[in-house]
Amino acid sequence: MATNLAIDPELLDRALRVSGESTKKAAVTLALEEFIARREQRRILDLVGAVDWDESFDYKSERSR
Repeated sequence: MATNLAIDPELLDRALRVSGESTKKAAVTLALEEFIARREQRRILDLVGAVDWDESFDYKSERSR
């Protein structure tokens, strides 16, 4: 799917330099993948403390099924 985007040329040059990618497409693809991964990780971190931990739960016994 071809998409035309107006991307700041200086920003794109920096992305190419920092990423080590040889093409603009590869640099943008990598940047999008990393952006998505970071946002997904942030959502996981938002769950920290959201679950009550049962101190009496014996997780080792569950391993020996």
